[in-house]
Amino acid sequence: MPDDRATAAPHPDDPFLAHRRLLFATAYRLLGSVADTEDVLQDAWLTWSKADRSDVANPRAYLVRTVTNLCLNRLTSARATRETYVGPWLPEPLLTTPDVAEEAEMAESVSMAMLVVLETLGPVERAVFVLREVFGYSHAEIAETLGRSEQSVRQTAHRARSHVQARRPRYEADGAERERVTQLFLEAASGGDLNGMMALLAPDVTCWSDGGGKVTAARRPLHGADAVARWVLGVLAKPDYAAMATTPAVINGELGLLFTLDGVTIGTLSYEVSEGRIHDLRFQVNPDKLGGVQRGPAGD
Repeated sequence: MPDDRATAAPHPDDPFLAHRRLLFATAYRLLGSVADTEDVLQDAWLTWSKADRSDVANPRAYLVRTVTNLCLNRLTSARATRETYVGPWLPEPLLTTPDVAEEAEMAESVSMAMLVVLETLGPVERAVFVLREVFGYSHAEIAETLGRSEQSVRQTAHRARSHVQARRPRYEADGAERERVTQLFLEAASGGDLNGMMALLAPDVTCWSDGGGKVTAARRPLHGADAVARWVLGVLAKPDYAAMATTPAVINGELGLLFTLDGVTIGTLSYEVSEGRIHDLRFQVNPDKLGGVQRGPAGD
């Protein structure tokens, strides 16, 4: 007789729902993709719904292990796909509530800048780093999750931590500073003010735009305040964007900008701020990667 649990929605008291936010947070940090994260959670539910619950002593550990290993499979195949990606590849942006994390470390771990750094890790290194540094799992727990020795996990954790520390963004700005810079950016952009935009950008600023070959975007990163300012203002001055609305929003735990047309999000902008200037800009305009900003905040 077929098992209907695999296709039925979880019962309100099911442990899967109790831990869904944790599972989403884990998968998103491992994959940098909202669409893939949702697929992984669906696969995890199918696995969980078919499991013999009498053999599961710790549902939370079982579900995290299931999600982590499903993510590892996707990360391995994703590397080949991204080698043929058109233009710069950026993680999928995610709308988050202002209190997305109670601690700065958790907020940083979901920032666009950190997700870009995590992309430079191998799949296993990324899993070990996220489980250890973000969620505080012990080396023994991670070893059990990944089916590896504790010594191997310790070595991988050290290597991944050193790698991330060497590349972790050092820019820091409080909420008030980000709000001020965001307002100045909006004023310069709406007024086509080249001098104002250049004054706001750091001299060594870099701009990435991910269109995935679906919409117009720079095929290579742009460097320097003059080149970036001219490109940004040039794009925003095009007739296609005349009716576009630009509004501040909390994206990946930090204040950023949403670009909408007729109520539909057509792009996002994330950026790093230090000493009153923008150092990195990341435009996501690939329509296939905007699902996480078309609905409510993370995990809802």
